[in-house]
Formats: sequence, structure tokens, C-alpha cells
Amino acid sequence: MTRVPPRRAALAILSTLLAACAHPAAVGPSCPPAIAATPPVPPPTPLAPPPVPLPAVPPSTSGYDRPPQAILDVLHAPALPQPYVNPTDDTILLASWVRYASITQVAEPFLRLAGVRVEPRTRRKHDTPGGYGVAPCAQSFTLVDIATRRETAVPLPAGGCADGILWAANGKQFAFRNTSSDAVEIWIGDAATGATRRLGTARLNPMLGSAMQWMPDQQTLLVKLVPDNPGAPPPASVAADGPSIQEADGEGGESSTYETRDTLTSTHDEALFTYYATSQLALVDVASGAITRVGKPAILADVDAAPDGDHLLVESIRAPYSYVTTFGNFARDVEVWDRSGRVTHAVAHLPVADRVPIAGVPVGPRAFAWRPTEPATLVWAEALDRGDWNVKVPARDKVMMQAAPFTSPAVEIARTTQRYVGFEWGERRDLALLREYDETRHWRRTFITNVDDRAAKPALLWDLSSDERYRDPGAPVYRVLANGQAVMRQDGDAIFLIGDGASPAGDRPFLDHLDLGTRASTRLFRSATDALEAPLGFTDATSRVFVTWHQSPVDPPNAYLRTLGDPLPSAPAGEAALASTSTAITRVTDPTPAVRAIKKRLVTYTRRDGTALSFTIYTPPGYVEGTRIPAILNAYPLDYASSATAGQVKGSQSVFTQLRGYQLLLLSGYAIIDSASFPIIGDPRRAYDTYLTQLVDDAKAAVDKAVALGIVDRDRIGVTGHSHGALMTVNLIAHTDLFRAGAATSGSYNKTLTPFGFQNERRSVWKARAVYLEVSPFFMADTIKLPLLVVHGMDDANPGTTPLQAVKLFEAIRGNGGTTRLVMLPHEPHWYAAMESNEQLAYEELRWFDRYVKNAAPRAPAAKAPPRP
Repeated sequence: MTRVPPRRAALAILSTLLAACAHPAAVGPSCPPAIAATPPVPPPTPLAPPPVPLPAVPPSTSGYDRPPQAILDVLHAPALPQPYVNPTDDTILLASWVRYASITQVAEPFLRLAGVRVEPRTRRKHDTPGGYGVAPCAQSFTLVDIATRRETAVPLPAGGCADGILWAANGKQFAFRNTSSDAVEIWIGDAATGATRRLGTARLNPMLGSAMQWMPDQQTLLVKLVPDNPGAPPPASVAADGPSIQEADGEGGESSTYETRDTLTSTHDEALFTYYATSQLALVDVASGAITRVGKPAILADVDAAPDGDHLLVESIRAPYSYVTTFGNFARDVEVWDRSGRVTHAVAHLPVADRVPIAGVPVGPRAFAWRPTEPATLVWAEALDRGDWNVKVPARDKVMMQAAPFTSPAVEIARTTQRYVGFEWGERRDLALLREYDETRHWRRTFITNVDDRAAKPALLWDLSSDERYRDPGAPVYRVLANGQAVMRQDGDAIFLIGDGASPAGDRPFLDHLDLGTRASTRLFRSATDALEAPLGFTDATSRVFVTWHQSPVDPPNAYLRTLGDPLPSAPAGEAALASTSTAITRVTDPTPAVRAIKKRLVTYTRRDGTALSFTIYTPPGYVEGTRIPAILNAYPLDYASSATAGQVKGSQSVFTQLRGYQLLLLSGYAIIDSASFPIIGDPRRAYDTYLTQLVDDAKAAVDKAVALGIVDRDRIGVTGHSHGALMTVNLIAHTDLFRAGAATSGSYNKTLTPFGFQNERRSVWKARAVYLEVSPFFMADTIKLPLLVVHGMDDANPGTTPLQAVKLFEAIRGNGGTTRLVMLPHEPHWYAAMESNEQLAYEELRWFDRYVKNAAPRAPAAKAPPRP
């Protein structure tokens, strides 16, 4: 089956620009990236260098170009594992994921159906949530016994793609998915032996999520299966099915740009969606593989078993579908079923939600969840402001609760002045944390509440900006009950919190003990300054021993067992009040020793308006202190409501150094000015009124500081960014002379093509026309004379960064005599997934920056103004 052609006619230009491999049916792994370039015409400005000879490049045999061997060695190094601690805290599953898939996997044909990219061969989701990448496969699984440190390699299915790890609550086994040549299979792993086996012949249907979960008995899986005998998929009509028709009735209602990804466009699309999204709900016995079907096949969205295992919350999508929004907003019925599939309670009959205000929520019941400490009690929220933050009301949402057998009416248990986020439930039924959020102010509040005590008023616990990092209290530590439900771990009236521990010196993760009665907080642990050590969870009932994930710039991430000791006599504010000791559990080794020669340090500075900023500067292997070298600046602008939080330091220089994308240029002698702070500060309703001014100020402050360090040659600096960072890159090339060249990847350059908002800009183009035009560098193409490399994935699913954005920017710069190069990567989504594509990207960026930055001719001196008569 060939790939369904792209829906938007505007993309047809790609077929002529990119030749045969741009055709939607071109799925072969040998399709090279499509490249267009303007000849290096000397621009009419002294800022751009004249052409110099291109550096030698290795020969290519596949159609893709490759960077030098030192970069290839890092790209092909094995990935570091990620830890998955089992619910009984005695075993760690180390999972290493394939960093870059082969182009063959990335080119697997898929259908674009209502916001989902589904591979018809198996019904596996082709993309990650949000459509930004390709779903990864496991490279290896290793089980580690925490007590004995014994490691057991887990055999993975040959020739398959394993993912979706789910530990059973008893910690004795885990389930995972495996995509074979014709199905998504269920596999079971044994925690004691590492043995794995396929569970029967069941074929999962993961297209709409919630495909597999453990039932409370921990001996059964609740799954969504491909229906028995589904027949052949609906064939495409030889002739046209008729026109595609949409109609508006005069009622207002904006649709966010990000709700329009891969929407349905025809009756054939509708038939395909129905065919592939239809699932059979079933219970699978883990011991025998026996399948018990539950109800009839339907288009099942979210499915969730109640803590008692006798009630199932089922959301079923129904027609008619919408061509405006994705399946998450389709009309649906929310019901409670018993284990036979009989509907015991109709919770809600929801219409299509294709007029949701930007940054708003649908009207009617939403955010359904079971209360984990009760057998079968539903909790949900309903908007009191029509889901629109522009409406002024005393309370945004009301929160409802209803218990089985659902014969009594639902009761209101809370009202929130901001938007309801959810509950964090305690082990005891008298404790819950109620969370709410205000998107317009970037503000969050948390309350202590007892939902069963109607007379008690929720007590405010936390009240702070969502951008606040230094005072972030952290998140509750959870434990898993025997029935698989997760609740906050309690020590009497106290809970435990794990946080990033952001500080002006970088992140220092912590573990706190918080008494909810007195609000007294005790810091049990804080990461040292020369490492990044993050708590993962307790391993004992006394809450004295816990697992951490430890790393430093020279030590790869490994699990450690840390034991709390006696109180320290005088702990400084913010530091641990208890002593502790640690021992290593795992023995992960360094996959790229050559990278250890790279040095880095955190640098702080200020913008001209006094806003605190920071970046991490990396120097290449063999760098001699005091030598000025070429550099590349990378950043991603972020929106803030206040300057007080905009300048807070993010991340840690103690992270084990790994290189990706533009960072690979370090191996070719560049310095990297990385993760530079680029805040856009202001009222979220109007922040982009000053976007360009702030962007230029951010860039100038970063460049001036990097030069002042004595590391960077001011005359040889390039700039790069991805997505919103690509917009930044082109704007800086268009509006400043700080850089010699730029490389923009997967960006959006004409914001009028996203007319109902972008990032935190909520005004439409018709309400803020001047802002949309000023932010869009496409309209400055006639002034862009500095060299610009433009790279984009041809299957980018992000509606804000459609491939057409790159094509049109290239055409505009080329048509106005600029120096530019367009590289379109076949089959790639927003983040490039294939090894071949990432090799090409490294080749392109090295080639571009070597020519126009490292080896650029000195800038001509600015002409002196003639003397006045």
C-alpha cells in the first residue's frame, strides 16, 4: 500500500522542486535529501563574505552525504539507557532506545487520519505524541536486581520493534509491545529470569492510545485489539468521490493552529479512519493468553479500568467526524461498562468540539478519572466560562464526583478560580491535592483538600508562577498500590517531594519531607554541586533508602542506592539536613570517550534592560585557553509573564555530555554558545508586540558576553535554531549584523499561515496584523543577504511548521538575490529520526558554517561618513 498523498494542495510545489523523491508514494530508503541552492552571488553589503572553496567531503554512495569520521563515530555510538524502576522498588529495567532509526523504518508508509499517523501494515502509530518524531524502538533491555546488583540481559523479539514498557504492580513481570512484520504483539517479561514470551496471538490496535494496561488483579491485561476478520481496507475510488465540502454557519469560534494536524478531508478519509481506528476491547489472561472479548468493536479512544476491576470507563468516538479538528475533539460517548461490555452508566454524550477558544477547553464534562482509593468513583470537571479564558467569571470550573452504582446524582466537590488541572490523591482517602492553572498569567495554585468533607474549605498550599524554577516545591513521590493505582506516598500527615532544585548555579535535584499540617519542610537530600543526582524513588518501607540516577560531565548516568543517616549539626539553608551515603547499582560505561575532551561551563550575564540571562559555552577538544575561535549560537525563545522568572538558570553543567545536531560542530573546532536565554517577556496577551526588540537584545547580550570571555571571535559567529528557534535564526539574520551565517531547521517563517495564533500569541492575524507581519522574516526576504541554510523534514506533522514554510522562504530569498540553500529530508517529521538524515544534517551544517563562518573573509570596514561641508 502506498502512502496517502498530502492533503494540502500547496504542498504540490514540492514535487517539482524536489523531483521524484518528493512524491508521496516514494518510500524507498535510497531517496536522497532534496537540495536546492542559489549560486554564491556576492551580496551588495560588506557584511557577507565572498565565496571560498568548499571543504573536501567524503564520497557518497547512498544519495545521502556523510560528515567526517569523528562525527560519524559519535552519531553511531550506542544510546545510554533509561531507568524504569518496578513498583516494588527492587528491580530496575534499563532500556536503551535506538537514537536514530534507519531510513527504511522512517519511510514506513503511513496514513494521515484525524491527527494520527498510522502504519496500515500493523496499525502502529508512526509518530510520537504531537507528531514531532518517529516512535522509537528498544535497542536493549537489561534487568538489574537492586539488592544484589545482578544484571540480566533481556532477549528482545528478533526483527521486531519493542516499546511501551508496563510494569505489573507486583513487580514480578512487565508487559511490552512488539511490532512485527504484520502486527503489534503483546509480550511478557519475567523480572526474576529475564525470559520473554509472546502472549498468545493477540494483535493490538494502538492507533488512538490506551492500547494496553494491567487490570487490578495484575494477572490480566485490558487491551484494544484489531477486530476479528476486519476485511480489506476501504479502497480509494478510481474517480473522485465528489467535492470536499465544509460550511460555516456564521457562529464565531477560532480553531488553534495546533488542532489542524493531518485532519480528514474526504469521505474516503472518513472510511479509512473508521476502519483503522475501530478496536475490540478485550481481557487477556497473562498466564494462558486466553482472550475474553468485551462488548462489540467500536472506535475506542480512552479506556481505563476502575480500581475494583469491575467497571471500565470507555470513551467511544462517533460520527459525523470533523474536517477542522483532530480525533481528540471528535464527538464521543463517555460510558461505564461492566466486564462483559454492557453499558451500566452513560456519563456524557459530547458533541464535536471544533470551536474551542485558543488556550481554552471544550464545554461539558471533561478530564475524567477514577479516584484511586475508591472501588469505582468517577471525578471530572466542567467549564463555567464556556471554556473561554476571555470570559470573566468568579470560578472557571466546577469539579464533580459520582460513585458506583451511579444511581445517585453527581455531587460538586470543588470550584476553581483558575482552570482545573487535576488531583493528586494521597494513600489515605482524606487527603488530596487539587491543582489549578491560569494560562494567561502563567500561574499555578495547589490546595490541600478532603473531597469527602463538604464543609471544609480547601487550604492553599502553593501559589506561584509556573515559570518559577528557584522556588518550585517539586512533585509528590508516588507509590503503587496492589491494584496498580498510584497515590502519594505518605508519612502520617507528611508527603515527600522530588524536584529539579533549580538555582543560579544550575539544577541540584532534591528530596524533601513536607508536613502538610505544619507546612514544615525538611530537605533530606540535595545533589552535590559537581554532579547531577536525581532521586527516583524509595526502596524501603521506612523511607530511608532510595534510588538515584547519578551523572557528571565525565561519568555516564548510573543508578545509585543512597541511605539517609543522622541529622547534620548545621545545614545551610537549602542544603540537606541529613547525612547520606551511596553505592553504585549499575555499571553503564562511556559510549563516546572522545567527547570527554570537550569542556563546558555555565555563564551568566544581563540584557540591557537588566534581565538576568545565561548560556552554557562548550569548547572543542584541544582548545587552548585565551584563543579566539569560531562559534555557533543556539537558542529557543521562550515566553514569560515576568522578568523575575525569565532570567532563572535552566539545566545543569553537570549533565553527562552527549552531542546531538549542531553540537557535533564541536568536533570540528567550533565553540558552541548553547541554550542561550532568549526570553520574550510581557503580558501573554501582548508579549509579541515587542518580540523583535527583545530578540535582538537577547542576541546582542549573548554575543557580547561570549566575546568578553576571550573564547569567541566576534567576526566568526553563526546562529542556528530549530522550530521556533529557526524563526529566531532567520529574524536575527534579517535584522542584525551579529552573525556571518545561519542555519534554520524546521521553522515557521510566515506567521500569516498560522492565523489563529502561535506559541503564546493568542490573537488572530486579523486582531494583530502588524505583529504577525513584523514577526515573519518571510516579508524581509529582500533584505536577507547573509548566507542562510534552510533544512526541513518533508513529512513535518506540526501544522505551524508545514514544509511549505521552508520552500517559500527559500524561493523568496533566492528570488531577491540572497545566498541560501534548501535541504528537504525525505520522510522526516519535525525532529529528524533517521540516521541517514542526521548524517546529512551534520554534513550540511559543517559545510555551511565552514564556508561562511570559519573560513569567511574578514568583514570590510564600515565606510566612514563623508565630512560635512
